[in-house]
Amino acid sequence: MKVFWLCFFFALASHDAIIALSTNCQLRETKHGSVCVCNSSHCDYLEQPLLKDNSQIVVISSSKNGLRFKRTDGSFLEKTMLEVQDRQSIDENFIADSIVVEQNRAWLQFANIPQKFVLNANIKTVELTVNRDKRYQDITNFGGALTGSVSHILQQLPAELQNHIYKSYFHSEGIAYNSIRMSIGGSDFDLQPWAYNEEPRNDPLLSNFTTLDARDLQKIKQLQRLKSVCELNELKIMAAAWSAPTWMKSNDRWTGFGQLKPEYYQSWAKYHLRFLELMQSKNMPVWAISTGNEPLNGVIGFFFVHFMSMGWTPWQQAIWLNDYLGPTIRNSTQSQVLIFGNDDQRYTYPSWFRKMRSSRPNALNYLDGLAVHWYWDEIFGPHLIDEAHAEMPNKMILNTESCIGDKPWQTHGPELGSWGRGESYMRAYMQDLQHNVNGWLDWNLVLDEQGGPNYVHNYVDSPVIVNTTSRSEFYKQPIYYAIGHFSKFLPEKSVRIETRTNETDSLAQLSVVGFQRPDDSVALILYNGENLPLDLALSDSQRGGFKLRLPARSWHSVIYK
Repeated sequence: MKVFWLCFFFALASHDAIIALSTNCQLRETKHGSVCVCNSSHCDYLEQPLLKDNSQIVVISSSKNGLRFKRTDGSFLEKTMLEVQDRQSIDENFIADSIVVEQNRAWLQFANIPQKFVLNANIKTVELTVNRDKRYQDITNFGGALTGSVSHILQQLPAELQNHIYKSYFHSEGIAYNSIRMSIGGSDFDLQPWAYNEEPRNDPLLSNFTTLDARDLQKIKQLQRLKSVCELNELKIMAAAWSAPTWMKSNDRWTGFGQLKPEYYQSWAKYHLRFLELMQSKNMPVWAISTGNEPLNGVIGFFFVHFMSMGWTPWQQAIWLNDYLGPTIRNSTQSQVLIFGNDDQRYTYPSWFRKMRSSRPNALNYLDGLAVHWYWDEIFGPHLIDEAHAEMPNKMILNTESCIGDKPWQTHGPELGSWGRGESYMRAYMQDLQHNVNGWLDWNLVLDEQGGPNYVHNYVDSPVIVNTTSRSEFYKQPIYYAIGHFSKFLPEKSVRIETRTNETDSLAQLSVVGFQRPDDSVALILYNGENLPLDLALSDSQRGGFKLRLPARSWHSVIYK
């Protein structure tokens, strides 16, 4: 009988420690690719790789053909090529029995056609040099957004499924997020637009903003649970407001061409401070705020933006920051809270800050960092971020919002299992980190099958999609693993180091970014966008070299000392 109870309690303990060991992805094919399926009793996790000695090499790989955080081990002592073995290639028209690699040539064998045949192509070798002596920016944080829509979905799920979502994102054996973005009041991903102190109107003292709204109290409970199940001592919360209550605005509406009335500049600063104080009172301190989400939405974006927004010009925002928000925060008990500027698209850089400086020369002194969104990055190049960094080298740069499926030419909502959407994330994270960005906060942590819910039917994609019909499972998309190859293996205080290849072709499909981690190990993130395998000859300035074969259309995190 004693043995029975010991086993019973051990089973309970094991349930709470469900991710003590790595677990494999349950892969499911979809119309657009494949996803990993999680339910209450199973989800895929990967222990953080620990290097046993200075010769060990660990490669973590994901591929279009179905690898998801597959581990491959090697050693500097071995002179043979370290090869990442891919899954079988699966296509709706044919099945590739195997990819045979011989003498630097790939032979692709097909089975379900009348006569077997092979295609072959030379495997390209790329030389990669890692120089640890040349160092760039630090990593600060990776994370996603706990919007009203996310909170609503989480609240509908069984506790075990909620835990798997939290652990998948924030546990060290998930993808090790350490940051959350929240809205102050409502955002476009809420069930309705809202703000604090909507009533009474014309109330500059904010007499009705004395407690947190029930929606934020629910988020706090969820964040408390998140921190508990993920064993997090610290969570960096970044908060931003989409709109003031309508009575503070020139158009008295949630959206459209509308700006903050100058007579409420101090009230709006006090509004931010009140939120910070109330969050602190619930033992959920805010790490950083921004000067407001996408200020151009209420100036030029109102033609196509129909959700909560409030317009600022850079000249107006400089006055508010310099004369009101900055002094209000810095002379309060919340003076440690960081302030980020802009929180809008890359095309506003660096001109937004130059115009702010022309309005109030000292306004930028109140900014600890610059916040940027990714939505038009394929048109506007990273040189704009470089210029801003050159002018303000001591300010942190964070990408604070990203999602896909928002453009008119894209599928609105999820393309479940799309590797191409994952590649869009991979390219974007890679590019930003190569250009002095310190971290990235993605948009909604989870969405439903439609890409919502929200009050304007603004449906987009998300790294995790929840089956809200059955409420019994959720799906980790390639986007999730693209982000995870950065967030999981680049802890805070990792420092980017120089990586160079011998490729001169501007259309080259190999991308690399490298970091020295706090424990002095190196983490390289590699992206092979080719439709064929690729050989990599790596040379490290301190460690020597090794050779690595990467499968087609794949991402890798390579870790060594």
